[in-house]
Amino acid sequence: MHLGRPQPVLPDANSPRSRKSPSGTPAAAARLFAASLPLAGSLAEVYLRTRGVTQAVPSATLRFHPKCWHRDEGQTKPVPRPALIAAVTDGVGALQGVHRTWLAPDGQDKAAVDTPRRAMGYLLGNAVRIAHADQALVLGEGIETMLSVREAAPSLPVWAALSSGHLGAVLLPDGLQRLYIAIDRDPAGHRAAERLTARATEAGIAVRVLEPRLRDFNDDLRAHGAKALRQHLAQQIDLEDQHRLTI
Repeated sequence: MHLGRPQPVLPDANSPRSRKSPSGTPAAAARLFAASLPLAGSLAEVYLRTRGVTQAVPSATLRFHPKCWHRDEGQTKPVPRPALIAAVTDGVGALQGVHRTWLAPDGQDKAAVDTPRRAMGYLLGNAVRIAHADQALVLGEGIETMLSVREAAPSLPVWAALSSGHLGAVLLPDGLQRLYIAIDRDPAGHRAAERLTARATEAGIAVRVLEPRLRDFNDDLRAHGAKALRQHLAQQIDLEDQHRLTI
């Protein structure tokens, strides 16, 4: 499915700075992303299917790494595990970090480890831009949550901020007129939505908060299906964007 989204701009891997960059920098994130594989046919695609996500995702956003190093607290040696890799980009499409979700060997769930998710690189202000924003944007926390919104409304641009702390700080794109904040039903999600609402309102952007029935929109998708989620979103989406809910 082509969304007209530009490929992330990777740091120059041949520059002296890139060769010497320690783990955790954008250059290290770029090396990991460049070494990853397309999502189609991978264990990461299997994982997303188990979460109810069937819509194709641009390879510029999500990829798969079959042997991504993982080390839990207290472990002396890292272990290679399959992982879903997400690009974290800035406003001009430059890759600033990656998010890793380590997976079970069969892809049916996250890996059975203490910390199955980690991000590296520069996250503050940036996001996993699953689809290019236009006059409207849906912004929320988790990748699976935002893919669930896209499953019900495939033509609505969605971004994942990765956490409630980062949600309130995402830099909003120029020309944005309508912002939808897809919250998780917890105190941290509501506080992040309040911070983001204040920033967007001050910039003259109309804001609506989208609330799931359950804990988050992925729970809604898995419990009730895409059609029911679409109907639930239709009650909260602005009239100007109602046409985006039809497939």
